[in-house]
Amino acid sequence: MSGPSPFATWWATYALATGIVSVGLDSAGYEVLSRIALGLACAAWLVAAAGLAQRRHGAWRAETPAALTTVAATAVLGTGFSAAGRQPLAEALLALAMLLWAVLLTAEAQGRRGTVFLRCVATEGLAVLGATLAAADSAAWLAHAALVLFWLGLALYCFALFRFQPRQVEEGRGDHWLAAGALAVSSMAGAKLLSADSSRLYLWNEENTSALRTTTVTLLVLALIACVALLLAELFWPRHHYDVRRWATVFAAVVTAAATLAVAAALDVAWLDAAGEVLLWIAVAAWLGCTAWALASARAGARRSRVRSRARR
Repeated sequence: MSGPSPFATWWATYALATGIVSVGLDSAGYEVLSRIALGLACAAWLVAAAGLAQRRHGAWRAETPAALTTVAATAVLGTGFSAAGRQPLAEALLALAMLLWAVLLTAEAQGRRGTVFLRCVATEGLAVLGATLAAADSAAWLAHAALVLFWLGLALYCFALFRFQPRQVEEGRGDHWLAAGALAVSSMAGAKLLSADSSRLYLWNEENTSALRTTTVTLLVLALIACVALLLAELFWPRHHYDVRRWATVFAAVVTAAATLAVAAALDVAWLDAAGEVLLWIAVAAWLGCTAWALASARAGARRSRVRSRARR
């Protein structure tokens, strides 16, 4: 059986990370930059989807991580389009993401390491989009469905945590950061659910609101602690070579910043909003740095290929 395609994996993870950049920039009020990032994410999503569509049916088991990443990216794109006021398109992306998620949720993947958290990321991405659309369309049923996905995502995180190999903190090539990214996107989903409530919908009673608020804040704190711990691990065990899995690291950084902004908006905490914007620009710098690193790696690979080709002659 053929292994996972680096082509599809690269574009799927790039689409996911760039889509979150768009959502974060929109939350911070940078609408023009957000739309530019959204356009880049859409282009990457189309390339990733085309790459996955060309795979044979028997190769899909190996492609599960890239496919789950594409599901999460689809949900993130829907969130971006909803923020841009394109609700019908966001709803269509939610339907597509739900269909793919249902097919892939129970699929087994080869080479599981940090990617064990992808099921949680994809599920919570759907919860984020569902809650966002519930607020935009005043649809209470969608908010309640998103709440179910939120709790399911947390259950999947706990399941993944037991399967996660701790040595990946030392040996991982970037995808181990999904352990922090999954916590952050879960916190973001909780914040969106809190923000979706209104006097018109009256989604949650006082007890439910309190439980949701406590869970959301706890998840954000855990995500920040995990990011700091993983950053320290990078200093102790530096990874000097580029790897496509580095985009999972970028995703974790960006979604943590976006979650901080979302929680600040949901709880109306001014200092947290300022902290979230600082984290956002740090994450955007990481996104730009990883893009430059990927381009430099691609150029170096092309040069090596030309040298080998000439040597054969």
